[in-house]
Amino acid sequence: MNRKVYTVSSVTQYIKNMFMNEYALSVVFVKGEISNCKYHSSGHIYFTIKDEGAQMSCVMFRGDRRGLDFAMENGQEVVVGGTINVYERDGKYQLYAKKIVLSGDGILAERYEKLKEQLKSRGYFDEDRKLPIPKYVRTVGIVTAKTGAALRDMMNICARRNPYVQLILYPAKVQGEGAKETIAEGIRCLDEKKVDVIIVGRGGGSIEDLWAFNEEAVANAIFECRTPVISAVGHETDFTISDFVADLRAPTPSAAMELAVYDVGQALDRLSDYKDRLARGMLLRMEQYSDRLEQMEYRLKIFNPQNRIRDQRQYLTDMEDKMIRMMEKILTEKKHEFAMLTSRLDSVSPLKKMESGYAYITDDRDRRVDSVKQLKRGDSVRIAMKDGTVVTTVDEVIETRETWN
Repeated sequence: MNRKVYTVSSVTQYIKNMFMNEYALSVVFVKGEISNCKYHSSGHIYFTIKDEGAQMSCVMFRGDRRGLDFAMENGQEVVVGGTINVYERDGKYQLYAKKIVLSGDGILAERYEKLKEQLKSRGYFDEDRKLPIPKYVRTVGIVTAKTGAALRDMMNICARRNPYVQLILYPAKVQGEGAKETIAEGIRCLDEKKVDVIIVGRGGGSIEDLWAFNEEAVANAIFECRTPVISAVGHETDFTISDFVADLRAPTPSAAMELAVYDVGQALDRLSDYKDRLARGMLLRMEQYSDRLEQMEYRLKIFNPQNRIRDQRQYLTDMEDKMIRMMEKILTEKKHEFAMLTSRLDSVSPLKKMESGYAYITDDRDRRVDSVKQLKRGDSVRIAMKDGTVVTTVDEVIETRETWN
């Protein structure tokens, strides 16, 4: 059996001609996710577009990049418009891209990033311009839909934490046409009412559902607001432009109400604790002052002039007693000494000798005469004896060689 054998090139060329002659493949738009994206040094872009069931190789030549207004990255959802043809060398078909646009979430994500960079450059996100959230609020303004779980959750949390706080609702559209205008108007209206804090938000949803909070009009209203604003859009993983502009970002509307409204129960507990601490502190201070008063009273007693006078009087009395005792002692000693001297004097007293039969002789000048050499014949002398005095004249003086001791 004779069979015709074809070369690889001829088969590939035949298939390529089939692609070229198929009008449906000459202009085609394919939607998918970008992967294996590479910017070649030549200026061409090579990438793969895929979905859940298949993938396709793509290339955009340098000359066609003029219409590309975003940076391609892996994971972006795009719509690629171009021609499908066969690349003969590799024997595979690929999409030659002429136009690439972000599709759905991808387009919104690109708009989100552009606006975010613009507002950041204008200082909308600067921390130094953001207002602190008051710790104790009396009125809370809410900009959200009047129906929905987010509003009910916030009302329940406020009632539980502090039923005395007043909630003022500005019912706004939170998605769809006119949403950005009503949200911005609600912020301005509540700002004029001078509430303590404003919560702007809604429950979770897709990026299209949350898009109103990524609009520049809403960002401007938050930036110009003189009242602190808490942004609470979607779930914890959702980030919107309003989150970056607001003074505080809350992961959910419920968390925003918890951040805005203080727990009155905790406040009462703190007040009770402060009361106890104050009472203990006052009691301790009173004890300290009482001890100090006792010390001062003791010092006053010590340094009281009356006490010092009394002590001085006692000292003088003691000194007087001591002086009297010393004088008595000295007097006793002197009396004893006097008695001894008197005894000694008596032992040599002329009177004592005269009582023993001796006499005391003085001349006419009352000078004692104790030697015959002091007298001569005719001198007048006085002879004192124990019972009287004799006045006589010397008739004769007789000297002897013996001396009386």
